[in-house]
Amino acid sequence: MGGPAGLLGRFDPPAKAWAAGHRGVDLAAAPGVEVRAAAPGVVTFSGPVAGRPVVTVSHPGSGSPPLRTTYLPVNGTVPVGASVAAGQVIGRLAPDGRHCAGRDCLHWGLLRGARYLDPLALFGAGTARLLPLDGTGG
Repeated sequence: MGGPAGLLGRFDPPAKAWAAGHRGVDLAAAPGVEVRAAAPGVVTFSGPVAGRPVVTVSHPGSGSPPLRTTYLPVNGTVPVGASVAAGQVIGRLAPDGRHCAGRDCLHWGLLRGARYLDPLALFGAGTARLLPLDGTGG
């Protein structure tokens, strides 16, 4: 997969909502490291999903519907409903060698409603995709 240091897997949106793809980016990290919020927001979920710990932060004021960032496998340390600042610790990476081909990593996602976006776009480093002017997207 290659790329900048620490980037193990890039965003690869599926052609259809139900199809295979990679709905976030994978960042090299060791179990126990602190995981920090990418932007200010409110913790709206912290708990297990399909047997893995997940933290979700919603970002009010980021449009309609608001953006949400997801972090897994992360054992949350901030209660649901709490406001967090950009860079604030929201949890610690849990061991999980399943997602990154036997390596531990942080899977970081970004959503607007049900649509997955490239989380690197938050920092101006995402993948640009041009759409037709008529808005059909295809």
